[in-house]
Order: sequence, then C-alpha cells, then structure tokens
Amino acid sequence: MSARRELVVPVDVDAPAEVVWAMITDWEGQGDWMLGTRVQVTEGDGRSVGSTLRAVTGVGPLGVADPMEIVEYAEGGPWRCVVRHTGHLVKGDGVFEVVELGPGRSRFRWSELLDLPLGALGRAGWPLVRPAFRAGVAYSLRRMARLCEASYRGQRDR
Repeated sequence: MSARRELVVPVDVDAPAEVVWAMITDWEGQGDWMLGTRVQVTEGDGRSVGSTLRAVTGVGPLGVADPMEIVEYAEGGPWRCVVRHTGHLVKGDGVFEVVELGPGRSRFRWSELLDLPLGALGRAGWPLVRPAFRAGVAYSLRRMARLCEASYRGQRDR
C-alpha cells in the first residue's frame, strides 16, 4: 500500500496572477505569511530548475528542516513551480500554480504529494494530522491573499 497522500488547498485572490506569483516565489518572504516557516534559497536563483531551497517549520529553535529542489518552473501563464522535498522526514512534491480568473483576479492552488514517513504508522496517523496541516496551510494562504490584495491596491492607487 502506497504511503503517498495528496493535500490540495486553493485560495482566490483579488489580484492579477503576476502579483500572486511574485509573492509566492519570494521564498525568503514566505515567512511573512506562512505559519511558523522560514525559507531560504540555498543554491541558484530560486526561479529556475535546479535551484535549491531550505525551509524550517517550527517554533523558536525547534523545527523540522525541509530541503527542496525546484524540478519545474514556468511563469507568465502557465504559472507553475514544482519542488521536490528531499529531506529525511519530508519527501514528495509540492506544486504551486496560479491561474488568472479575470481582470485583477486569480486563484493560487497549493498541492502537496507527500510520501508519508513511518510506514503503517504514518498512514494510520495521516487522518489525524491532515486536518491540522490543511488548516495551517489554508490560514497561511488567506494571509498571503490579503498581502497580495493590499500590494495590488497600493500599485493601482499610485
């Protein structure tokens, strides 16, 4: 039985795709909206295949390291980035997609295709962990949407 599980969290944003894309691919800036997470580019420019990233999620000195490599990157429609989680604990693929919904509106879709750790224990625990994980991501994406919308309003009002 496969230990791979998918989690998909979309959010609609009152801002164009390029504004949302700039926000979500500002890896170091993700700490401004992603709950308990710090990200840094460790190799490359963070906007091309082969670039590597390191996220740490946690509180204070306690955190889980999540090294990643960008394995797909396309901007300008389609807007899509796929990262491969390469750590000891977190493995699988994260997919970031932005779709233009109309003038000044877009949808960001965050997907995680996770290879659960700990075998049968990981599979058994996923139904307990999934709701909290999804709630944290959804909360973070609403924060990101508000930041994008405020940035876009500021650009329009100039």
